[in-house]
Amino acid sequence: MKKQSAYNTLWCLAGCSIGDFGTILFFQLNSFQLATLLIMIIAIINGLITSIILETIVLLRQMSLKEAFKTALGMSFISMLTMEITMNSLDWIVTGGAVLNWGIAFMMLVAGFLSAWPYNYWRLKKYNEACH
Repeated sequence: MKKQSAYNTLWCLAGCSIGDFGTILFFQLNSFQLATLLIMIIAIINGLITSIILETIVLLRQMSLKEAFKTALGMSFISMLTMEITMNSLDWIVTGGAVLNWGIAFMMLVAGFLSAWPYNYWRLKKYNEACH
């Protein structure tokens, strides 16, 4: 059960980090002048969106598009939100926010994984429900 919940959490982490890191990197490399908090909120939203999309694609092997989307949204939204808030809070604390480099990215990934894994494990153990 621990392996399955870790696997599920890694899929969530992959989806969240694509949108989150992509957004932060976009603003870091371009000269848009937005408040750091706004960039972080956009990064969280994009992380949630890309995670839902990735998980829906993974679930399409097992179910219809409608079912896959509902499952991706319903079963893992809490872990996605936990992961995103943790990752971006760490970025904010360590760098002041909206700064991406290899060191902070690694720390964000570890923190995001560790914050969401207990929920995914609990849900799998209690309800025998996995996202993937």
